Amino acid sequence: MKKISRRDFLAASAAVGAAGVLTACGGSSSSTATSTAASTAASAAAGGKSTDYPTKGISVICPWSAGGGTDSCLRAFCEAMGKNLGVTLTVDNQTGGGGILGHQAIADANTDGYTIGMITFELATYKKLGTSELTWENYAPLCRVNTDAAAITVGAKWAADNGITDLPGFIDYCKAHPGEVQMGGSSNASVWHIAGGYLMSATGIDIQMITYQEGAATAVQNAAGGFIQGVTVSLAEARSFIESGDLICLGVMDEERNPVFPDVPTCKEQGYDITYYTQRGMAAPLGVDDAIMTRLEEACAAAIEDPDFVTFMNNNGQAISYLDAQGYADYLKQAAVDVAAAMDAVGL
Repeated sequence: MKKISRRDFLAASAAVGAAGVLTACGGSSSSTATSTAASTAASAAAGGKSTDYPTKGISVICPWSAGGGTDSCLRAFCEAMGKNLGVTLTVDNQTGGGGILGHQAIADANTDGYTIGMITFELATYKKLGTSELTWENYAPLCRVNTDAAAITVGAKWAADNGITDLPGFIDYCKAHPGEVQMGGSSNASVWHIAGGYLMSATGIDIQMITYQEGAATAVQNAAGGFIQGVTVSLAEARSFIESGDLICLGVMDEERNPVFPDVPTCKEQGYDITYYTQRGMAAPLGVDDAIMTRLEEACAAAIEDPDFVTFMNNNGQAISYLDAQGYADYLKQAAVDVAAAMDAVGL
């Protein structure tokens, strides 16, 4: 774990101005027409060729730990893809290095189409940080699946002991106890880490950001166990502990309330203009045969419309934000520019 104080985030407003636009920008759609068009275009691109792919199960690498938002979204999406492909897609959690290990494994995978993976927001940060040379250009994008807003969630017992019932009360407490409150995110320079920095900058509070290289799931568990006071991760990642009563969410960094938690107000409703999101999508290593890529893109388009996947995402409070392969590539190209600017502003 690593502690990051407010002084490391003096320019975080500018950072999230860029990152928020990056993760929430348009093109989102889960309509049948969109999926049909994507599938038709993919078939045309293949020139009508057929392939017997796949003939066996597919391994899908997740760069983050089991139980986190990326993992849960990916597992549901793999179930849906499997229905279309007629084989089992098995999630392989390869964690470490702030997601670098898993992202590298996807890029280095065999190009036979039997190993793909889910790439996340953090991919745009590695080269700027000097931790890896990986960028979106090391992958063949398949589709964007999901965007999720950050939320301010704290330990229920800690909140009750200190008379905190809403976001303004939390802000007041933090101002009265500068540098004392510890909030968890994910790895250093991850989307949830930067979210905590923006919270400090936007509200004028001074908290300690605790980073977890293995991902948000550990941060949430530590908050529920009282080892830290709260987290700045998505509602979906904190959901089980919110429902058990171990955590309470004080506000979501979104334009609208989450339909799974309609009683949780947005930060904007409470007087704080804070919106902030992450993104997740599917990708293959470079060099996969065009016919196989087309088949995978078709499966992604179908999976987005799968009723069980849609129900899971709705029930889990995770937004479906589909972009086809070309749209996702365009998005990732712009993200590389926007995130670099955001990181400059935040001092990373």
